[in-house]
Amino acid sequence: MQATIPTSQSNKITKETLLTPRFYTTDFEEMSRLDISSNQEEFEALLEEFKADYNRQHFIRDDEFEKSWDYLDTKTKGLFIEFLERSCTAEFSGFLLYKELSRKLKLVNPIIAECFLLMSRDEARHAGFLNKAMGDFNLSLDLGFLTKSRKYTFFSPKFIFYATYLSEKIGYWRYITIYRHLEKNPEYRIYPIFKFFENWCQDENRHGDFFAALLKSQPQFLKTSSAKLWCRFFLLSVFATMYLNDCQRSGFYESIGLDARQYDMHVIRKTNESASRIFPIALNLDNPIFFKQMDLCAASNRQLINIDQKYNNQYIKNLKKLPIYFNMGISFLKLYFIPPIESKYVSECIK
Repeated sequence: MQATIPTSQSNKITKETLLTPRFYTTDFEEMSRLDISSNQEEFEALLEEFKADYNRQHFIRDDEFEKSWDYLDTKTKGLFIEFLERSCTAEFSGFLLYKELSRKLKLVNPIIAECFLLMSRDEARHAGFLNKAMGDFNLSLDLGFLTKSRKYTFFSPKFIFYATYLSEKIGYWRYITIYRHLEKNPEYRIYPIFKFFENWCQDENRHGDFFAALLKSQPQFLKTSSAKLWCRFFLLSVFATMYLNDCQRSGFYESIGLDARQYDMHVIRKTNESASRIFPIALNLDNPIFFKQMDLCAASNRQLINIDQKYNNQYIKNLKKLPIYFNMGISFLKLYFIPPIESKYVSECIK
């Protein structure tokens, strides 16, 4: 019998924290007023690429999915289910945002609206494939219920552009890095979903290219002094969120033969390099304090988890957590004020 996970309150994996995948909304009126005419040709080319739908025959389960997974030990199985659930929630969040943007922009900007519609198709396909994988472990997410029950975080359009561009690009590097590792070390491929990551990550890459085109069509999001500060903030926020999440779940990466810290360092470096082709700045990852402070944040995050597990009284929890949050804030500020690197690509990217 298959169990359905309807909400964050019914399962400890989906308990909402600062690191939980979130659902987003934005100012649709402001979005509809954006002029993308300066980059019209690139959007038309992107639309044709989305229409080609290179992965329409890719997400088809083969016979390997039909085997029993009971041989996985309880710890590995739990970590893998958590990976599937978080991934499914994140993909479904993208589907909801893109679908709504498509609906709101259909009359005012049909090219952009159709791009969002086709990206929502990709995200729905990803979420459905992940949810089917959860079914192999007698679980599933009630995605319809999540649509109504989850809180939505408001981001202005420019913040949506920064955050989603980085999320799509970091998703590409995460998937392709795991795929290439398992291609060389197939003995660690504990489940067949990893075989799909090579083509899957190309969807993420194309989505990232779409948001890069949106950013290039709005020079005020890249050229100004405040834009540099926001780019730095979002680079650091996306990298820190991934780093803390993955260090917290290092057991999952061990189960597929990866060191979580080394994996994250590689993905962060590659994403930082990709972002430097569109953002006016990149983070200085070679500064010796960068990963030192990230490690301190990860250690603080583990302390927060331990407090949640040790104490039941919410007042005591908050009291114990306060100095830890303060230390994490100091570490984040130290990371933020590491002087960034001016992007050598920006003059080529912004016409």
